[in-house]
Amino acid sequence: MTKRLLAGALLIAACGAVGCAANAAPATPSAPTASPRTQAASTRAVRQLRDDLTRVFGAKVMARGVWGVEVRSLQSGERLFEMNAGKLMMPASNMKVVTLAATAETLGWDYRFTTTLETTASVHDGVLGGDLIVRSNGDPTINRRENRAAAVIDQWADALRAAGIQEIAGRIIGDDQAFDDEGIGDGWSWDYLQFGYAAPVGALQINENIAQLMVVPSARAGEPAFVTLSPGAGFTLLNRATTGAEGSEDTIEYRRHLDSPILEVSGSAPIGGQTATRSVAVANPTIFFVETLKDGLAERGIRTKGDAVDIDDVAGELMNGSETRRVLVSTESPPLKEIATVLMKVSQNLYAETFMKAIGTARGGLGTASGGRTTIRGILSEWGVPNDSYVISDGSGLSRYNYLSPEMITTVLERMFKDDRHREPFVATLPIAGRDGTIATRMRRTRAEGNAAAKTGSIANARSLSGFVRTRDNEMLVFSILANDFVIPSDMVNWIADLGVETLSNFTRR
Repeated sequence: MTKRLLAGALLIAACGAVGCAANAAPATPSAPTASPRTQAASTRAVRQLRDDLTRVFGAKVMARGVWGVEVRSLQSGERLFEMNAGKLMMPASNMKVVTLAATAETLGWDYRFTTTLETTASVHDGVLGGDLIVRSNGDPTINRRENRAAAVIDQWADALRAAGIQEIAGRIIGDDQAFDDEGIGDGWSWDYLQFGYAAPVGALQINENIAQLMVVPSARAGEPAFVTLSPGAGFTLLNRATTGAEGSEDTIEYRRHLDSPILEVSGSAPIGGQTATRSVAVANPTIFFVETLKDGLAERGIRTKGDAVDIDDVAGELMNGSETRRVLVSTESPPLKEIATVLMKVSQNLYAETFMKAIGTARGGLGTASGGRTTIRGILSEWGVPNDSYVISDGSGLSRYNYLSPEMITTVLERMFKDDRHREPFVATLPIAGRDGTIATRMRRTRAEGNAAAKTGSIANARSLSGFVRTRDNEMLVFSILANDFVIPSDMVNWIADLGVETLSNFTRR
């Protein structure tokens, strides 16, 4: 069994259990009838497992913190272990389990986002006589992953040339009306809003709404460093960065002023050191998109005479016009099942917030976080999840207003696993212990490696790990492990959680 578990990912190792090819297991496996002796052995084994897990999660080192844990057998439905299983706790990025489940149920795994270039103007002698309008319903994949952003702009430039356009006389206007303008989630902390992982969501998104801040040391120590920021980021730079002595430490930091769009850069970059590069969450995703598009088209030989603008700034003017837009080119994103793999394996927050708003539009209307929450609550109600077992604020888990219980998470996981539509694509999105994603370096050289597939979560004083693992008997278990309010190092909390999963992977009823 060990060799088979270590031979590949969960979907390969447990092909029959997750519905691969024509050998898919039934959605609700039935346990074989056991003899009294076998039943007695199983009872003793479960009792020992509970004792082992109680020692793991009852360690005194975590005395000031709180564990919430639930483990179920997907074969028998038996609850093998519970510790504060019904307690509401901050889930961090385990919130993405719920967001993805609701998105897959609402939109389907083949859903694709769409972005179009449109105009009301005519073309004469190679010149588009008016504005170029770019419109999207939130595609988050036009980014640097696999060089997709460059490929999309290449496609658009080719399409414009095919339409006879060599120059745009008007502006590039970003139509972001599919979503509201509330880019930041409820309960996000002000002190991390400048960082790339807290990038605001919008209907138009490019390069994951992250600008690049670059700091280059000058030739002499003590002199100001040279600081640049990607066009369209929306900030005025306040440069307090200096040049440090050769061999000194790179101490470059940056912060966003809350009362104005100013990005203050401080610290020092050593002489002879590499360019210091930092990821910065942009101020306005739409402006960042259209500025990047304008520059990208110029690099490909299509110049724009007008400005790059947000449709909100010219809405009155456009509403007065009666012309009908025509589509010059339309681009679809990869399917949801591919986007979701990035969401879960790297824990991409922007994707989760995009999903939240996208499902908010499923029944018509504007894409809002509130609409997304309503959709999620409706789905959870249909699945029999008690309303008091969760509090949902955002889609990614960045918010400290989110509260889920371990038993609520295992219920959602079990629902996805037992649904033939969802089992294979959902499990395929999860990081695999010791192999990839956010647990690529965890649980190595144990029975959990290549076996456990689970979503992590991490915000200050909160860690989580929830997913699936197979036992020595090939029994599939679902688990949720949440840790809150701890003061010990987070690496130690992760180690304890991993030890719990390793204990499950070693469990046998024999």
